[in-house]
Amino acid sequence: MKLMFASDIHGSAYWAKKVLERFEEEQADYLVLLGDLLYHGPRNPLPQDYNPQVVIRLLNSIKHQIIAIRGNCDSEVDQMVLEFPITADYNVIPLKNRKLMASHGHLYNDQQIPSSLIEGDIFIFGHIHVPVLKQQNGVYILNPGSTTLPKENHPNSYGILDDDQFKVKTFDGKVYKEITLK
Repeated sequence: MKLMFASDIHGSAYWAKKVLERFEEEQADYLVLLGDLLYHGPRNPLPQDYNPQVVIRLLNSIKHQIIAIRGNCDSEVDQMVLEFPITADYNVIPLKNRKLMASHGHLYNDQQIPSSLIEGDIFIFGHIHVPVLKQQNGVYILNPGSTTLPKENHPNSYGILDDDQFKVKTFDGKVYKEITLK
C-alpha cells in the first residue's frame, strides 16, 4: 500500500490543487491529511490563494481516498462541509509488519509519543511545518513538513510511504529527505 501524507494546507486553494496533482501522479492508494485543512489560523499569514470553499470542493472530490485527522485549526464546523471524517485526534493504520499512528502534532508529537507504539512502529505528525525523519526509542518519527506554510527555510513538501521507504518530496516530485524503515 502506498500512502501520501499532506499537512497544513491552511485553506490554500493553490496548494490543495498541487496536493491533488501530486496524489494523482504518485498513484498512492490513500491521501492521509494530517490536519489544519481549511483555516489559516491566527498565528499564520494568509496563504497563497486562500479560498477554503475551493479546498472543500477539491478534497471532497476524492473523499473515498482520504484518511484525515483533526488539526488545532480544524473545528466541528469544518466537519459540516467536508464529506470525510476529520474530527479524530489520531488514526491508526495497520501495515503489513507494523502500525502507523497519525496525529496532527498539537496533542501527540516527537516529545509526546503515544505509549501504544512499539519498536518498528511509525508515528507521523504535522503541525510544526518542518520535515522530521528520525528513530526514537525504536519508533520511527516522521513529519512531511507543510504543503502551504513551511518553516525554517524548508520547501513546501509532502510525504510518501511506499513499502519501507518514507520520502519527503517537493512539489516538483524531487526527493528532499528520505529514510528506510527497517
